[in-house]
Amino acid sequence: MTTITINNNPYEIESLSEDVKAQLNMIQQVDIEIARLNARLAIAQTARMAYSKAIEELLPETSQAKDKEKSKSKH
Repeated sequence: MTTITINNNPYEIESLSEDVKAQLNMIQQVDIEIARLNARLAIAQTARMAYSKAIEELLPETSQAKDKEKSKSKH
């Protein structure tokens, strides 16, 4: 028989009430949704980094950046 542990207590799933089983099912559904949202968040964060990098590449070079490049090439 399949068991689940809740608050360090094992329970046989078959012996749980239908209400408890329904709540367990909702937890599973919510966990799936959280995983889906985390994946979408990772995609959005990756896109944001790419857009930020594109902006940096499109901006004209500042005098500070030129000075840094000059000091790097001297070493």
